[in-house]
Amino acid sequence: MTLLARLDRLPLSRPHYLLLLIGGLGYTFDGMDSAVVAFLLPSAQEAWDLSNGQLGFIGSATPFGFLFGATAAGLLGDRIGRKKVMMYALAFYAVFSVVAAFAPNYEIFLGSRVLAGAGAGAESAIIAPFLSEFVPANRRGWFIGALAGFFSFGFVMAALIGRFVVPTFDDGWRIAQVITALPIVMLLWWRRSLPESPRFLLQQGRTDEAEAVVADLERRVEQATGAPLPPVPESAVAPVTHTPKVNLLNALKFLWSPVMARRTAVIWLVWFVITFSYYGFFSWIPTLLVQRGITVTKSFEFSIIIYLAQIPGYFSAAWLSERLDRKNTIAIYLGGSAVSAFWLSQMDSPVAITVAGAVLSFFLNGTYAGVYSYTPEVFPTWIRATGSGLSSAFGRVGSILAPTIIGLSAASLGFAGVFGLTTAVLVAGVVCVVVFGLATAGRSLEELTESTAEEATK
Repeated sequence: MTLLARLDRLPLSRPHYLLLLIGGLGYTFDGMDSAVVAFLLPSAQEAWDLSNGQLGFIGSATPFGFLFGATAAGLLGDRIGRKKVMMYALAFYAVFSVVAAFAPNYEIFLGSRVLAGAGAGAESAIIAPFLSEFVPANRRGWFIGALAGFFSFGFVMAALIGRFVVPTFDDGWRIAQVITALPIVMLLWWRRSLPESPRFLLQQGRTDEAEAVVADLERRVEQATGAPLPPVPESAVAPVTHTPKVNLLNALKFLWSPVMARRTAVIWLVWFVITFSYYGFFSWIPTLLVQRGITVTKSFEFSIIIYLAQIPGYFSAAWLSERLDRKNTIAIYLGGSAVSAFWLSQMDSPVAITVAGAVLSFFLNGTYAGVYSYTPEVFPTWIRATGSGLSSAFGRVGSILAPTIIGLSAASLGFAGVFGLTTAVLVAGVVCVVVFGLATAGRSLEELTESTAEEATK
């Protein structure tokens, strides 16, 4: 369609980078909230005299909430719009983070952490599909990979909060949660100016609104670049407009239909593999460092080094995604993660564990950059948010199971066995994506998805 061809031919410029910043800051706070929990547990245990089992529930609260938040965000994003879900999810997360900060007892704290996790999960699931619908095909892999890279800034900030805020003040663990929530007020104000996705508007038959969004973006890009816009190419594939209203039942029926089942199976498995490995690793690394004879404070300092390795991991993978295709980038970084996990399993000194852990962190987070780029590309517009949300939600099952499975494995298999298990899971992911993954680089979203949507909805 001419309108989408006009959108896709726009060169990346200041208006796109503003979208990247506004969306990326949301991921920064999501990452900070997820990571800061590990630094709150000792204080929460002391405040309420909690058992290890109760601490485990707190550790699982955020990913548990993530699962339901991601599912709800996808379904709502395809029904009421991407922008509304982004706004409400962020506000929901901020409110319950503050409630958790002032929780008078364990039960309220646990419930608030689950609900804050639901808000963060909704936010996380909707941003990538939303912004992917604004970006030209030849830069989409880099753009969404770089967007995911903002998670790493949140993890580093959480590690700094854990090191310098939590132990410094009497109620440092409560102050830490307020710090993760308050900047969101500014971000919510900033997001009011975001447009709705033109692809979503067209799908809903709101052509005039889509035209207004595209025309405004054209005007701002031309102003930013100071050059005439490129000519409009002929659009080879028109979007499907006659589609059912999205609900969980028809979404699952479509995603597992014969024409979509392979795509869905690959992306769900990759999400599970990377999330299982990631949360298994990051939830246990401070404990494993302490077990190797270093102090808790030192373990937090080593954790900062490991978290810093996320940043080049994300942005190197974002760069490679345009050059090697998303599926190949995912396979390379999953393979690097598998080798790093095996290497980590052979180390026994704190410094060697930290170095190997930093390399594993680099590759695991690089995989996420590829996965966040790849996921919105395999689903048609009418179900893109739902497909992305359900994929992310399935991955969260891995994040819920990983700490428990790895904890039990550590008791019976030891340190080497834990990361041997992680290596096996990662190798399975490499094989799956190489053999069955879809090549997506340089192809428009309509070219990638609308023919399958047409076939599956007949």
